[in-house]
Amino acid sequence: MSENLKDSTGAPVTVELDEDGKAYTIAVDAGTIAGRAHYLPGPVPETERIFYHTVVDEEFGGRGLSKILVAEALADCREKGLTVVPICPLFVRKLQETGDDYQAEGGRFRNATGADYAIVKENSR
Repeated sequence: MSENLKDSTGAPVTVELDEDGKAYTIAVDAGTIAGRAHYLPGPVPETERIFYHTVVDEEFGGRGLSKILVAEALADCREKGLTVVPICPLFVRKLQETGDDYQAEGGRFRNATGADYAIVKENSR
């Protein structure tokens, strides 16, 4: 993940992959987890991640953490050659705004299908 990340207040933040929890986490204040971008493996588990829910705790709102979290998760997927399947509105919006650039940099994404929504419904209870 990128180093020297800072939120909108200038405070350092870190983004890490929690593979066991199937989420990217963003931490502030020397390790306090402030948010998560949850994903599930897609229909082709080794090559796809379905991002279905991103949340930042209210107490950390207004610091731009969700934008950092989404950008870092997308960058990591691009570096690993994974296809992103956005269901979470934050990922959908980011890829609508910057999808062409993301693809030009080697990133891959596709629109969610009924099968993707079924995977989320079945596995995110």
